Amino acid sequence: MIEISVPGYRHFALRHLVLDYNGTLAVDGELLPGVADSLAALAPRLAIHVVTADTFGTVGQIFRATPYEVVLLPPGNQAQAKEALVTRLGPSATVAIGNGRNDRLMLATAALGIVVVQEEGTATATLHAADVLCRSITDALELLANPLRLVATLRS
Repeated sequence: MIEISVPGYRHFALRHLVLDYNGTLAVDGELLPGVADSLAALAPRLAIHVVTADTFGTVGQIFRATPYEVVLLPPGNQAQAKEALVTRLGPSATVAIGNGRNDRLMLATAALGIVVVQEEGTATATLHAADVLCRSITDALELLANPLRLVATLRS
């Protein structure tokens, strides 16, 4: 668990990390540099859930030997499916990271929503649903590894 008290904002007791795959953890189906190590460092503190339609068919191979839950989404209603996952896990205990339009509901529902701007860009609706914007997934994961950075960003 990661606990963060942000003065003038709220207290977080995070147990789950929900991550979009393509556009967030990977580009063109390939995991971005540094992601595997960052996830491994967070895994003792957070249950990690990777959500994907697996457009490039690579997610099974990439996460085969990890303790992370991979949630494969069928075509259609992906935004609602991602939101339902956050709801099932418990929104108040969940941090979600994504970039695409179909990530907007999960970021809005989670206690902490982080949007990343990388090679695929970011949907403006998702940007508006997020609490924090990061320039990369490794920066976003570093915020969780160093929670005082979130305090500095979110305090009133």
